[in-house]
Amino acid sequence: MKVFYYLNSCDTCQRILTSLQLPIEVERREIKSLALTAEELDAMQVLSGTYEALFSKRSRLYQQRGLKNLTLSENEIKDLLLEHYTFLKRPVLIWEEYIFVGNSKNTIDAAYELIHG
Repeated sequence: MKVFYYLNSCDTCQRILTSLQLPIEVERREIKSLALTAEELDAMQVLSGTYEALFSKRSRLYQQRGLKNLTLSENEIKDLLLEHYTFLKRPVLIWEEYIFVGNSKNTIDAAYELIHG
């Protein structure tokens, strides 16, 4: 499976999408218009190790709901990720058995290296 999950209105996601020069066979999935399914999220969790690794603490909803003051369980994080797209750390690239989550330079460089060798 090769899928790039992103938010169309996110300039960083757009910049990374362009810089990765993804081959045509990579599915591009805009998460606002087509929400993640529980199965997709579970597949991401298997590759990343935890739901927390997929969870964005920079989300406005995270701040608005005061979630920083709580200790969230993996199940609570999963529910939040399924509830609203902004809780997903973006972008997410799944390249067969590898997953790249977020927009750090190291993450994007590693993804580019895997894709283009």
